[in-house]
Amino acid sequence: MFKDLFNKTVALAAHKSARFFLSFVCIIESIFFPIPPDVMIIPMTLAQKKRWLQIATIATLSSVVGGIIGYAIGYFFYQEIGIHIFEFYGFEGFKSFKDQVQVGKGFWAWIILLAIAGFTPVPFKLLTISSGLIHFNFFIFILVATLTRGSRFFILAGLLSFFGHKILPYIQKFSGKIMVVITGLLLIGFYIAYLIYNNYESFIN
Repeated sequence: MFKDLFNKTVALAAHKSARFFLSFVCIIESIFFPIPPDVMIIPMTLAQKKRWLQIATIATLSSVVGGIIGYAIGYFFYQEIGIHIFEFYGFEGFKSFKDQVQVGKGFWAWIILLAIAGFTPVPFKLLTISSGLIHFNFFIFILVATLTRGSRFFILAGLLSFFGHKILPYIQKFSGKIMVVITGLLLIGFYIAYLIYNNYESFIN
């Protein structure tokens, strides 16, 4: 079943309305769909290298829109919808962690988890719904989701556009290490921004 779903998703990349389907897949992947949009981004970019910016932009914006929907599900409809998505992925009982990540160190732990999920193959949908469930700051959620998802899709599409098929073996071989490094850099950036924001007066005096 999963293999058939994967193959059908890849096949959409060759459709005349591929950009529409890419947007649709990115939205639902942020909510419940198990197939990552990368499987469409790769063939679409290789076929239309000059449109890599457009492809990456569509993927990023659509993924964030899906993330907002996932956030809303967690915020308003966790018991009705969200819990069933969690059960599908074998991740139950998350609500018991709600109080632990709303204050103190839990806040930064959540940003780290969100950044990792946004940039790596970790199911992003679980973090979008969870962010709504714990009432995580909505604007920070949007910022982190946009930066991490954007980084992932723009880097992938950019590499494919400039290097073509030659880069594919390297992406497959080193993607894990690349994701770890860039996620780490993003987290450092978030932390620096946090320090500047919370020590603004000391910086300007």
